[in-house]
Amino acid sequence: MSLEPIPEFTSVAAFEEGAPTFAENALGKALHYSEFRGGLVIADDSGLVVPALGGAPGVHSARYAGPRASNEQRIAKLLDEMRGLRGDSRAAYFVCVIAVVRGRRGVAIVSDRIDGQILDAPQGYGGFGYDPVFWFSESGKTFAELSRDEKNKYSHRGRAFRRVLKVLLGSKDLRA
Repeated sequence: MSLEPIPEFTSVAAFEEGAPTFAENALGKALHYSEFRGGLVIADDSGLVVPALGGAPGVHSARYAGPRASNEQRIAKLLDEMRGLRGDSRAAYFVCVIAVVRGRRGVAIVSDRIDGQILDAPQGYGGFGYDPVFWFSESGKTFAELSRDEKNKYSHRGRAFRRVLKVLLGSKDLRA
């Protein structure tokens, strides 16, 4: 089994992520892009969920501070909205949902998450998005302070992709 990008992906019309859940966005993307590629198509949606903020930024993680906001602007908005919250109210998790389709039919949806806390200020320079404020207690670091290998081992996306790989390798129908 090999993975290949969609030919001339940059010329393909983008999928508008307007669904209310990560699973619906992931499946919508996979179905959309399956129109441009035969075989299995894999797409994901992921983001940061803060229960104390009603689940925000959630499916709007990339657009939380506006469609063209920088990572720093998104983090600043998040920290501003969390000002005054302490203890368990700073709990958060990253979630990743992956959808696999063949043709116009969904054949698998898997997800995983990683729990942590939101710090009062950014720490570290690696990663992207909300990584500098996401404290992962198991490592004693923010996601921005993890090495690439550590991030691949612990992250929501790494965990979800390992789960989908097990599904794909375990199904004769999906390997064909």
